Amino acid sequence: MVNWRVLFTVLLAISVSAMAGAYLGPRAEATEEEVEAKYRVFTSALAAIEGQYAGTVESDRLVYSAITGMLQTLDPHSSFLDPKSYAQMRERQEGRYYGLGISIQVIEGDITVFTLFEGSPAYKRGLRRGDIIARIEGENTKGWTSEQAVGKLKGPKGTTVNIGIRRRGFEKLVDLTVERDEIHIPSIMGSFMIDERTGYVRLRDFSEITDRDLGRALTDLSSKGMKQLILDLRDNPGGPLDQAIRVSNRFLPRGDMIVYTRGRVRNSEQDYRGTQETSVPELPVVVMTNRNSASASEIVAGALQDHDRAWVVGETTFGKALVQSVYKISEGAGLALTTARYYTPSGRLIQRPWDGTFDEYLTYSLREQEERREHKPDELKLTDSGRQVYSGGGVEPDRFLVGPVEGFNPTRFGRSLYARQVFADFAQRYSAEGDTRITGGKNNRTVAANFTVSDAMLADFKAFLVEEERVKLDEDAFTKDVEFIKAMIKYDIELQLFGVEEARKHLLTKDPQAQFALTQFGEAEKLMRLTQTRRTTASR
Repeated sequence: MVNWRVLFTVLLAISVSAMAGAYLGPRAEATEEEVEAKYRVFTSALAAIEGQYAGTVESDRLVYSAITGMLQTLDPHSSFLDPKSYAQMRERQEGRYYGLGISIQVIEGDITVFTLFEGSPAYKRGLRRGDIIARIEGENTKGWTSEQAVGKLKGPKGTTVNIGIRRRGFEKLVDLTVERDEIHIPSIMGSFMIDERTGYVRLRDFSEITDRDLGRALTDLSSKGMKQLILDLRDNPGGPLDQAIRVSNRFLPRGDMIVYTRGRVRNSEQDYRGTQETSVPELPVVVMTNRNSASASEIVAGALQDHDRAWVVGETTFGKALVQSVYKISEGAGLALTTARYYTPSGRLIQRPWDGTFDEYLTYSLREQEERREHKPDELKLTDSGRQVYSGGGVEPDRFLVGPVEGFNPTRFGRSLYARQVFADFAQRYSAEGDTRITGGKNNRTVAANFTVSDAMLADFKAFLVEEERVKLDEDAFTKDVEFIKAMIKYDIELQLFGVEEARKHLLTKDPQAQFALTQFGEAEKLMRLTQTRRTTASR
């Protein structure tokens, strides 16, 4: 029988989409009668499938797939959020939840730790990325869905959960009791002084607490003598619009345009300006971007570039300038619906065009970039000082340097090692000297802080590749990628054993893009002086 509660979800979704179409469609003239007719078509089709289809029918899957298909006819980013996806989105936006402090994925039927938040209960008990949670409260988890596992792992603060983990090099399961706590999802993945003058902050994404966390990080760096700053937005997929505005406002004074939106939905035409005085002292800023910097991170990079407040280094960003409004529709589900486009202060629309199937658009980050590209005359815009910038697809850096993987440009072989988490799995062989949380592994290696990747360790990694057979060893490519491979071996071991700040600090010393960025503060200082002169003249 039809699940009428689920059916209500799809009918409401169709209604919301129809109303959006009335505003967004170029010739939309949807009437109440037309919407009701669409209801009848859908409910008749759903009833026929449930009543006549030869196989077993799951109403939820039918309805959710129908909504997804409907939204996929609009643009690459309008999407349906089932109850699980909607809840996860809210957790990311709020930046907190109650649990162990891990994210999981199902890999070959195993519940596998994919991300571990530093300082979380799981981190303190010794869990590692790549661990398999093979048992929860005595139940074998093989074949479980991620939803089943999450349902067991999350719970009220102060309660405990018993788990058994399987780790490479351990013959038996490691039994642990972990106490749940409030988990804060960090949006800053590294904040420290590179040298006595240079501060560094890496924004991993944007959540409802990003501006607050950035403010604390900048205050701390200033107290340590920061005179210049690298703001790293690489691989940042974005987040709430208001946080992008607040982050930009930390560097731009009250009244400066930060971003504006234009659409056909009521109240979608908005101008967003700085409402606070800048909280960052006048210092040179270099912003780092790559092909995976998108949405809110592009707003920040575009605003600082247009106002000549920062020198942008790296790759051209993804090019997502569509504003999604999220509607909670019913039964815990939601819609992320495109309601406007945003423009940088100079008038740049950085949204890239898309093909009918979105294939070219969605695979953008997999293709090689060129330093210069063709532009149409109407795509030319000017920054405050008259520097040329362009619309038509992403924020183009002031100085281009390819580096899609942690600032490196490895071969296909090296990229496969990174994408398939080979470095993270290899890191499981290592423990920190003096770490007694989980011990007893077979063939376990120990390392001290500030270790170097020796020839023996590199040979061990090569043997690991042959043993695992996950990525076929290519000797020529291995030689070409050896500096990248050594950097990633060290990074993943340090990330698991000594924390993100230590790992990121050491990685930056090898990261080609970061090292190039450090040479660009002269250009950033010229922009800062130019902006200071212009503002002084304007105030007279």
